[in-house]
Amino acid sequence: MGKRKGRENNDDRRKKKKKKTETTGSEQLRFFVNEFQSANDVQLSSIELESLKADSSILELSNSQNSRDTDLDVKLLGGDIKGAFGNCWRQVLCESEVVEGKIPPGSPSVLIVSPSALRSIHLLKGFRFMTKQCSAVKLFSKHIKLQEQISLLKNRVNIASGTPSRIKKLIDVEALGLSRLQVLVLDMHPDVKGYSLFTLPQVRDEFWDLFKNYFYQPMIKGDLRICLYGPYQLAACSNGKKKDI
Repeated sequence: MGKRKGRENNDDRRKKKKKKTETTGSEQLRFFVNEFQSANDVQLSSIELESLKADSSILELSNSQNSRDTDLDVKLLGGDIKGAFGNCWRQVLCESEVVEGKIPPGSPSVLIVSPSALRSIHLLKGFRFMTKQCSAVKLFSKHIKLQEQISLLKNRVNIASGTPSRIKKLIDVEALGLSRLQVLVLDMHPDVKGYSLFTLPQVRDEFWDLFKNYFYQPMIKGDLRICLYGPYQLAACSNGKKKDI
């Protein structure tokens, strides 16, 4: 009897711990909106806030962001993104043909934004099972010339991953299109110094400039969902120090 009671208590503790680590789409949306307003020194109107609904603005992950195994972590991320597209995921994320009037070149359905080239490459590992027919495109400046990326974007692109500055440059030169974009994955993992996409100097400003100009309106309209990948609460940390959210 005592052993059974002990097991039940342990189960209760595990359930409480799991519940504590999981967050809802509403909490993630509130966090993101607060960060957006703070970074841009703006206050969204009541109409704008009413337009932002968790189910249409946030793509919630299964518990992948809480995994300690980073290789397993990115595989789970790919699975979550696949699930977001339902039964048509193969047609949207795997096929390689440009379809005139429907599937234009250089217009991904999933765009991953990371603070570094290394992180961009790492997250793409979770999408390998989708990119055998249609390769993912890397959108960062390290070891890859802009013209090379422009050439790659003349083909069909389903999944792309890169850094804010290069992504914006490719949009500005009309090489990267956004007409098919449905999911924007934001890499929230902090680096060894505690910096993240939201706090790394320069990268932070480049990200919010990119978001404000190209992703805010689609999100407001319900055409784009944000996926906060990683311990997003730490995204408000700088150099290992937590600031009030």
